[in-house]
Amino acid sequence: MSEEFPPIEPYAHGLLDVGDGERIYWETSGAPDGRAALCVHGGPGSGGRRHARRQFDPEVYRIVLFDQRGCGESRPHASDPAVSLAHNTTDHLIADMERLREHLGIERWLLYGGSWGSTLILAYAERHPERVSGIVIAGVTMTRPEETDWLYHGVGRLLPGPWEAFRDALPATDRTGNLITAYNRLLNSPDEAVRVAAARAWTTWEDAVIAHEALGSPGAYSDRPDDSLMAFVRICAHYFAHDAWLEDGQLLRDAHRLAGIPGVLIHGRLDLGSPLKTAWELAKAWPDAELKVIDDSGHTGSPAMRQTILAAIARFGEGGEGGEGGEGGQVRREM
Repeated sequence: MSEEFPPIEPYAHGLLDVGDGERIYWETSGAPDGRAALCVHGGPGSGGRRHARRQFDPEVYRIVLFDQRGCGESRPHASDPAVSLAHNTTDHLIADMERLREHLGIERWLLYGGSWGSTLILAYAERHPERVSGIVIAGVTMTRPEETDWLYHGVGRLLPGPWEAFRDALPATDRTGNLITAYNRLLNSPDEAVRVAAARAWTTWEDAVIAHEALGSPGAYSDRPDDSLMAFVRICAHYFAHDAWLEDGQLLRDAHRLAGIPGVLIHGRLDLGSPLKTAWELAKAWPDAELKVIDDSGHTGSPAMRQTILAAIARFGEGGEGGEGGEGGQVRREM
């Protein structure tokens, strides 16, 4: 499987009331009686990519997409500073996924996503393992403090100029402390100019990290409409400032709860913002997972990564919950 499927449109969609005044956008496409698969987007706060429909055989899969709280077509939208994020946490998103599963009458589903989406997938699967038939992750993260510290502090060793610009966009008194916490405060300022400047500085840094990767493209984060950009950065800073409301190392510690769930972990060797170490550690702790390292890929992927994702999804669509074949539990050794 090397090509994506032709574009399709959803046959059903809506806004699901999940409480707390929040309504999340959802849609289903493909085969109404097919294998259920849920696409879990990254960010946090980026909104679901509708293009993800094309990664699934529409004659095999019932493809479910949703926008997490506060972003995409979910309402209210976090771009509005008056919208509180008090009820936007990892636990809330896990509960939303369960409510959506029940709303759609799905017993178990395949979970697919990457980046922040992989953290949410793992948190959901460890909470509700009986509801998960398989997992495909492209770009593994567990949102541990060491991971966010690397992305917003450590990578600056490789990109000192862009990192200093990211740091110096903060008030002088905030430049020696936790930059994420400082940005989180600015992004909730009552002054619109302060919020906009902080959001632009944040995405400029994110762009610099991606653009430094092989096949990385400038503008990967900042090239989005103003409302979408503001919601994305505001939600990102909110989650990362609170370590995603996860205990340090929680997802790795509880990986034993994934036993019996087949998984494919796909990670770019050249991923600068989310180094391979995280995927490596997870594969060692999750016996039913197979790690596939893509030599030419960074965080935003490559043709080889795309083909590996398509092959993994196709395999899960074949006979049996985990598809056919596979090397479950084997970790390819890296030199």
